[in-house]
Amino acid sequence: MKLPMLPPDALALLQQQSPNELLGLMKHASPLPAGKYLHWDELRHRSPPEGLSHERWWLSVWMARRSMHQKLPFADKDGRPFCLGSPEPLLIHLHHIDLDAAGQIRTPESAPIHENRERYLLHSLIEESITSSQLEGASTTRKVAEEMLREKRQPRDRSETMIFNNYQAMEHIRSLRNEKITPERILELHRMLTLDTLDDPNDAGRLRDADDVNVVDNRDGEILHRPPCHKELPQRLQLLCDFANADTDSSPFIHPVVRAILLHFMIGYDHPFVDGNGRTARALFYWSMARSGYWLMEFLSISQFLRKAPRQYVQAYLHTETDQNDTTYFVLHQLDIIRRSIVALHEYLGRKIGEQKEAESLLIKTGQLRVQLNHRQLALLTHALNHPGETYRVAKHQAVHDVVYQTARADLLGLEELGLLVKLKQGNAFVFYAADNLAERFQILNQS
Repeated sequence: MKLPMLPPDALALLQQQSPNELLGLMKHASPLPAGKYLHWDELRHRSPPEGLSHERWWLSVWMARRSMHQKLPFADKDGRPFCLGSPEPLLIHLHHIDLDAAGQIRTPESAPIHENRERYLLHSLIEESITSSQLEGASTTRKVAEEMLREKRQPRDRSETMIFNNYQAMEHIRSLRNEKITPERILELHRMLTLDTLDDPNDAGRLRDADDVNVVDNRDGEILHRPPCHKELPQRLQLLCDFANADTDSSPFIHPVVRAILLHFMIGYDHPFVDGNGRTARALFYWSMARSGYWLMEFLSISQFLRKAPRQYVQAYLHTETDQNDTTYFVLHQLDIIRRSIVALHEYLGRKIGEQKEAESLLIKTGQLRVQLNHRQLALLTHALNHPGETYRVAKHQAVHDVVYQTARADLLGLEELGLLVKLKQGNAFVFYAADNLAERFQILNQS
């Protein structure tokens, strides 16, 4: 990846302007040139307002942003503070996230999320565990990884171990939602995420002890970021914990969602570990969101969108670092990712309720049968109707619905008794699959 071009020296440009020229620049002063929060590397390719050079246009943007920036309580490796702006797109994003992630889901299609909480929560945990690990090199296919997590079997290789660890860590994060974060807890989280996946097993759960860890473009080996000296890491980690645990009415006020994003950013910037920094950063983001009451985040996966556009993810870091530590670039990027994740959740829930209604339409006239089936059995039949040839196991059904083994076994055997599932011996266990012409079986049961 090509490093973004550094912006012109705004202070030097400012000193070159006459009072009348400054008044003219104020007419064009906007933090959103062309309606976007553009970095110089992007702005220089656009047509400036009439009468302005690109450099003077940038100066007008710099003046507008400078007036809205607030200093953050942490600094870069050279001691220069990070800052944050509040342009209109950022405020709009936060408004919608406050409505959708902390309030109630308002669309009718999303109604089943409360009725089948554990089922949808498992889906999100699996999605985030797989894609977060894939972002950092895991190569196992999604189907194999999902089967491993649902059936709770042990991982077979490094890629599966990364995903398994991520899943365990995400579940652990849920248990810490009401607890304050500490350096010790972050180290334990990192240990869980990286166990049996590092070249040196001793690096799991400890800060790096050297300065030979850099962020490098894998394609050409170019160094994109040199993190702070390892000797500063204990102090920087404690400062980050203090920031994470601050009350919402502390000064300066940082919106809880922005606070969670900045935790993500600073772990990525400090790079306190030899490996696994990204996974740790994203896990802390989820912890912070849960601690602040954004319950919907349990059901979202941000990594699936980061994985689709990794270049933009890295670029958001680089734009911040190359423009006077302005974290607004990274915050805007992550807010957009969260909004897209919420939309994806709504679409997923819409598909699931559609599938459930399709199955219910087949059962609508089978009054007696419908009384006999519980929501777990209905969900399995819905899946079977939409995935011909799929097999089902008691352990997998148990994991999907978070019930005890006996309940899961009774569900499947009950469907077998009705002739809707067929049971076969496979090894030492039984597997179930949908009966031939499942839809016709509903009609037969309706007539009986």
